[in-house]
Amino acid sequence: MFLLHVALQGCLRADNVEYGLTADTGGHIRYLLDLVKASSAAGPVRRTVIATRGFESDLGAEYAPAPVRAEAGVEILRLATRSPHYLPKEELWAETESFAEGLIAWIEAQGQRPDMLHAHYADAASVAAIVEDRLGIPFVFTAHSLGRVKADVMGARAAEVPHLGKRIEIEEAAIRRASLVIASSRDEAEVQYAGYAGYDPGRIRILPPGSDLSRFGAATACPEVEASINRFLSEPDKPVLLALARPVAKKNLCALVRAFGENAELRQRANLVIMAGNRQDLAALDGEMAGEIREILCLIDRYDLYGQVAYPKTHRPDDVAAIYAYARDRRGVFVNPALNEPFGLTLLEASAVGLPLVATDSGGPNDIIEMCGNGELVDPQSTQAIAEGALRILRDPALWDGYAKAGAKAVAAYDWSRHATRYHELLASLLAQRPETIAPRPDQLLICDIDNTLVGCDIGVRRFSQWRSEQEGMVFGVATGRSFHSAMSILEQRDAPRPQVMITSVGSEIYHLDANGTTYTADPDWRAIVQRGWNRQAVLRALKGLPGLQPQAALEQRAFKLSYFSDGDREITARVRARLEVAGLQCSVIHSHGRYLDILPVRASKGTAVDFVRRRYGLPENAVFVAGDSGNDIEMLRTIPQAIIVANFSDDLASLPALSHSYVARATHARGVIEGVLHFRNKARSAWQSAR
Repeated sequence: MFLLHVALQGCLRADNVEYGLTADTGGHIRYLLDLVKASSAAGPVRRTVIATRGFESDLGAEYAPAPVRAEAGVEILRLATRSPHYLPKEELWAETESFAEGLIAWIEAQGQRPDMLHAHYADAASVAAIVEDRLGIPFVFTAHSLGRVKADVMGARAAEVPHLGKRIEIEEAAIRRASLVIASSRDEAEVQYAGYAGYDPGRIRILPPGSDLSRFGAATACPEVEASINRFLSEPDKPVLLALARPVAKKNLCALVRAFGENAELRQRANLVIMAGNRQDLAALDGEMAGEIREILCLIDRYDLYGQVAYPKTHRPDDVAAIYAYARDRRGVFVNPALNEPFGLTLLEASAVGLPLVATDSGGPNDIIEMCGNGELVDPQSTQAIAEGALRILRDPALWDGYAKAGAKAVAAYDWSRHATRYHELLASLLAQRPETIAPRPDQLLICDIDNTLVGCDIGVRRFSQWRSEQEGMVFGVATGRSFHSAMSILEQRDAPRPQVMITSVGSEIYHLDANGTTYTADPDWRAIVQRGWNRQAVLRALKGLPGLQPQAALEQRAFKLSYFSDGDREITARVRARLEVAGLQCSVIHSHGRYLDILPVRASKGTAVDFVRRRYGLPENAVFVAGDSGNDIEMLRTIPQAIIVANFSDDLASLPALSHSYVARATHARGVIEGVLHFRNKARSAWQSAR
């Protein structure tokens, strides 16, 4: 496979990147370089080239236009465009046509064309679309950050951002055109992209970036780093609130200074250390970064924080691990207060060192803290929430210890080799355009719950995958409380077979695998059915303030699903139904694991969704198998005669009278599913033989 990455913006070079040198020398460059190195080191990739924009400037001669050359083992092509000068990312849209012409000429001069383009940021997607029109080479798209999200968080100030409307327009075109969109987090896939007219969830995959965290796990402080920070502080041995980010508005560093300055207890307990990129002279920074640094300095003066805040002008890339270690050794906290963080590589680095996190609840930190359980999510718009999040950790030594220890999970969970493997599988699948083998008239349908049914035992998943490959004429699907992207992510992480049907969000959404065997399409007929009579706002009003009920995070809410935590009260379901009935609302109420409570349209459930899929394939009920383990599977298990309860069930499923027809497997997880299917097949075979 020959991959061509297109990334116009930033001062891109293969090593010793001067992060923070300009407003667009940030995490996306680190992501791109790490992806290219991991991709080139493993898998079916025989060649990888990065095509970027060459320009003349005093930022460095190495950024000038140049033919392909190897830089630290990475092939980089620097193409000239209409303007010879460095341009900020907001102005690059004007260069895409001239860049595309140069790139097409280069491709046509190669002995072999690239198999796939990977466009980084929307301006690169504009280039890739021109290349695809002319040469037929498909492309995938990684946005890294989105203009509409920036506009939303900035509010009225968005009008001051040059060309932001043009950027959003280009992003719309990129989302519609790309063969596949790669997102870093659930928030990006399900919330950020959802604001675009071209949003198509079935063409988005969550692929969390990896990170080379090996050097962070054994990080130690060094005298030079300590000296550069301590010179600012009156009490340098106090715990540290550490922030490490470029000084741009979306990173929200000023809010962190306000949170610190406004909270006397926080100032008493800790120092604040802000590593805001690199600068030699404030006057030499570009406008946004210079403005943010000035605002930080003004806030330090306003709150009289001298001796309590450190803000070194420079640090080397090799110093970063030691900076984290400095904060860890003082039992400090790493704080990321960004208005939106697409992923958060610094959070992974801090986690690997053993620093607890306080992070924005907007973006990738949701996934990281859910995975690792090593910090607090806070509203970045609330300085009080930021301060309280930090204080919860600083006040409680046992909590600090637990979060610090849990950070080690990041090393195993976010690995570049694993990322590269999944990345190659997706690209190969797109290039193959090989449809899944579905019989024209399938004769059986198997639908499984995911958590603790299909997955939960790696050996069982491997056995199931092999068994599944041998089932001719069977359509395989999943039914889960997870969202589409969350479900797809867990299936791919566990190497489960790709379903032809995905029933997600407790049956409120249905997706079908496209003919290319890679992307999915939401079922419009099912959406039309479930939305009839559904009044989401009325349900919210009816349940507001109900004792024993707490809304789950915004990321868990869907258009046709409202999700809550319950306090474990056995009567909570009855009380919820009574409150809805008083309000004149008909809804499905599903309580599972004694903690999770979902409110759905009355026509939506796993059971009704499975029946809809059965009828779509024209199958009788006795040709359908369903398998589950918990309370949110009851409707599905109750309505299908050939129901399987795996041995590791919960919520007393096996003793429920409504499920007396079910087969309770002796085996757990996926092996219990296989056992159940074979049981019902043998039963049907015996009945057929007796009838003869």
